[in-house]
Amino acid sequence: MPTNRVPVRATLVTLVSEIYLPLPTTSRLSYNATPKNWILATGFRILEHTGTMKRTIKEYDTIVLRPEDLSGHLDFARIFGRQHSVHLEIGSGKGTFLVHQAQAQPEVDFLGIEWARKYYRYAADRLGRWGLTNVRIIRADAVTFLAEHIPPGSIDCLHIYFPDPWPKKRHHKRRLLQQANMGVLIGCLRVGGEMRIATDHAGYFAQIEDVAAASGDQLERIAFTRPAGAEEGELTGTNFERKYIRDQRTINTLALRKRET
Repeated sequence: MPTNRVPVRATLVTLVSEIYLPLPTTSRLSYNATPKNWILATGFRILEHTGTMKRTIKEYDTIVLRPEDLSGHLDFARIFGRQHSVHLEIGSGKGTFLVHQAQAQPEVDFLGIEWARKYYRYAADRLGRWGLTNVRIIRADAVTFLAEHIPPGSIDCLHIYFPDPWPKKRHHKRRLLQQANMGVLIGCLRVGGEMRIATDHAGYFAQIEDVAAASGDQLERIAFTRPAGAEEGELTGTNFERKYIRDQRTINTLALRKRET
């Protein structure tokens, strides 16, 4: 029997059987090998009448920032309790990038922005369960949040992986990476700060390259650095990329650095 499995008794309508649930082998949490402690550690609970698992979502106050609590520019030293480099991810999804990168770079503080409520709640819960101290996440509209709450020249790197391509022409005005938003994005970066971008949408990537070229006096193109969570054959290691790879889509990346003006 594998050593990383814990027996859990699940009562079905007509059958009492013993099932085995895999434990996360890389978990930083310590627990005794009992069903109760496993559930507490992972956030899953067993529904006895069906034998299925359901995740209990929790918002950790140590992880989340709430827009209603903010006024003016963020004080990162107060938020993180230290003055370190700050990386910001726009569109954090389920938090895969943040989990891996925050562990790989404990000397860096990370802030994630996610608008979709279900993904934001999942990511906030996931980050909290990992006990990460150098990550925060907020549910907000990215451009508005950056313009109102991010101090100019305070971000060392912007990570923008698989932003919504808004493929219909009449929706292109909603795209994040367009000329109208570049002033806000570039303004957040310190001199020498980077913007790392990935997308599977060829049309959107062409627009991104045009926008980057139009900002050539402020941004220079550099080599793209793969995040810590990227596995063999991956460029970013995010859930979206893995889905698109299975669909055999081409992934395009672009990395830019803010020039000294």
